[in-house]
Amino acid sequence: MICGLVVIVGLLVIRFSSTPGPALPESIALPDGVQAVAITAAQDWYAVVTDDNRILVFSRTTGALRQTVQIDTVDQD
Repeated sequence: MICGLVVIVGLLVIRFSSTPGPALPESIALPDGVQAVAITAAQDWYAVVTDDNRILVFSRTTGALRQTVQIDTVDQD
């Protein structure tokens, strides 16, 4: 039973370690003074969440900035 458990865990590790992550560009040009907080990717775009409460959406093929979304914060009193 222990050997079976070891085999199952080993197969899971091998399976998930060989799955490639999403292909992201080697570098992203952000506006001056802005730092990335998070990044997410889709099939034809990727988005960067910045420390100044913006989401910058870039084209995956050209790397050009497609859209900027300002995130409004709400006070929770």
